[in-house]
Amino acid sequence: MNNKDLMNHAADNIRLLAVSMVEKAKSGHPGGAMGGADFINVLFSEFLVFDPDQPTWEGRDRFYLDPGHMSPMLYSALALQGKYTIDDLKTFRQWGTVCPGHPERDIIHGIENTSGPLGQGHTYAVGAAIAEKFLEARLGSTMMQHKIYAYISDGGVQEEISQGAGRIAGLFKLNNLIMFYDANEIQLSTECDVVMRENTRMKYESWGWNVLEINGNDPDEIRAALILANKEEQRPTLIIGHTVMAKGARKEDGSSYERSVKTHGAPLGGGAYENTVKNLGGDLNDPFVVFDDVKELYEKRNAELREVVKERHAAEAEWRKANPEKAEQMDAWFSGNAPKVDWSELVQKRDVATRVASANCLGVLAEQVPNMVCSSADLCNSDKTDGFLKKTHELTPDDFTGAFFQAGVSELTMACVCIGMYLHGGVIPACGTFFVFSDYMKPAIRMAALMRVPIKFVWSHDAFRVGEDGPTHEPVEQEAQIRLMEKLKNHKGQDSVRVFRPADADETTVCWQMANENMDTPTAMICSRQNVNSLPEGTDYSQVRKGAYIVKDDPNYDVILLASGSEVSTLLAGAELLNADGIKTRIVSVPSEGLFRTQSKEYQESVLPKGAKIFGMTAGLPVTLQSLVGVEGMVYGLESFGFSAPYKVLDEKLGFNAENVFKQVKNYLSK
Repeated sequence: MNNKDLMNHAADNIRLLAVSMVEKAKSGHPGGAMGGADFINVLFSEFLVFDPDQPTWEGRDRFYLDPGHMSPMLYSALALQGKYTIDDLKTFRQWGTVCPGHPERDIIHGIENTSGPLGQGHTYAVGAAIAEKFLEARLGSTMMQHKIYAYISDGGVQEEISQGAGRIAGLFKLNNLIMFYDANEIQLSTECDVVMRENTRMKYESWGWNVLEINGNDPDEIRAALILANKEEQRPTLIIGHTVMAKGARKEDGSSYERSVKTHGAPLGGGAYENTVKNLGGDLNDPFVVFDDVKELYEKRNAELREVVKERHAAEAEWRKANPEKAEQMDAWFSGNAPKVDWSELVQKRDVATRVASANCLGVLAEQVPNMVCSSADLCNSDKTDGFLKKTHELTPDDFTGAFFQAGVSELTMACVCIGMYLHGGVIPACGTFFVFSDYMKPAIRMAALMRVPIKFVWSHDAFRVGEDGPTHEPVEQEAQIRLMEKLKNHKGQDSVRVFRPADADETTVCWQMANENMDTPTAMICSRQNVNSLPEGTDYSQVRKGAYIVKDDPNYDVILLASGSEVSTLLAGAELLNADGIKTRIVSVPSEGLFRTQSKEYQESVLPKGAKIFGMTAGLPVTLQSLVGVEGMVYGLESFGFSAPYKVLDEKLGFNAENVFKQVKNYLSK
């Protein structure tokens, strides 16, 4: 046990570095970082188990920060561990820095998750805790015995996603999850009691959590709470730490600047910064320092950890000798490489809904990818993710040998939990719901794209053909929205999300093959509810891998007909009428515009030549295909919400049939 004076001094060191980072950058959030310094110091200097020499060690404890604006606290504490240099801290929020304004996933530097949108960070931790138990059920406790720590703020507790995360963590009895709630009662524009007055303790207890309440600035109380939390065997633990916002801050006149809303989101500035540095024991001429006794504290901890992990590594080596096949399997799971899947036995029926074809693909993955987890938001028998479930069984609080995660009605929570499974490592997640409800998931999709998480989003009921359910359930604008993510590049220059809307069952198989192979970005699979006529016999489905390809071609065609998904078969039917009228056509299927745009210019030109007349049809907004048909082309789409009626009636009423294709193309060519 470390001396309390030393622990307070170390926390002050974190506060000093954090407030100086913000001051130098002239931007940032000092108050929360200063209040949370005591907890992060106790956790990092006494409890968190990691290998100082192997930052990617699979057996490490993980720390997930929810309030990303408190990055100065995290960077400063990691600098004490030796993962950042003082020069790194001085570049906070500047171009090219390794210390961006909100933390971005960087395992080498100790950052487990990108954080910023409040509520998501601790939900990733719930997913990571599930992943740890899922892997323990397959590999044993020698390899999987670590803890998942999370840090949440008042804002994170307020975000609605915290309800889903709290419910699921309690339901699954995640005793490997320990979360600190930094209850400083101050937020960006108000004090917390202006917007929240519920009993947070009772709320988490009602979800089945073990709740401890402490002075969050007292290292002895923090230590005692962490000891109890680590002994808990049946429940996740929430440590409510009542902390002081901007602890140690002083105003220009020397009076206390603590508990002030003004310290949340702006540098202290001028005399207030100067007095604060002095109060924390720093030197204004050189505030970016690590005190000698604090340096010794963390060096001692690293030495202790080397002994701890030496024993762990020895036990792991023995396990590997005794379990060579499992060891090889574990290495493959944590490699980041795509799993090898044999698709040769899968034969799809013709003329079925692509959600049914997707279910068949998921069944193959369930049988051949033992580290894959599939989830659904209470829709598995409708979005057909039950194709996966039928080959495994559900995860339950007392049985993590299954691989299907029933998330309940909580699309955003489900997506973030699944993202957290991947962030932990060793698990490949997929999750499904109706396409229209992807609206609930947009914040998670964006974060998955930013972190390059290869999650598989499975969305069924792709268009107005949902039918009788009516406009609330009929996606119109959703495809245009997700295809914007094909156009947005991640920091590796890749399309941030790979989007597929297959035209029939066999296209679905190829799209799932590519989704399985894609370990660089999220993949979105958009599938139909209704049966879809298959493409002509003899179609070369290997061309699907190019994102867009010619399905049927007439020599010296007059017009190119272009679509994705269900509308491709509609164009084929319309082409028969056009051909009978003497108009020659080329039919192009575009399951993935983003993938098509990565092909050579020569290939793109061979499919969609410049100057060609191009007609597109989409069940979504016309803008969905606009960049493919060009300014001289025409898109027939849906420009309003849908309607409640059987889908075949809607096809007729809305003009998604062969007769209207004939009519629209004739009008287009006559102009």
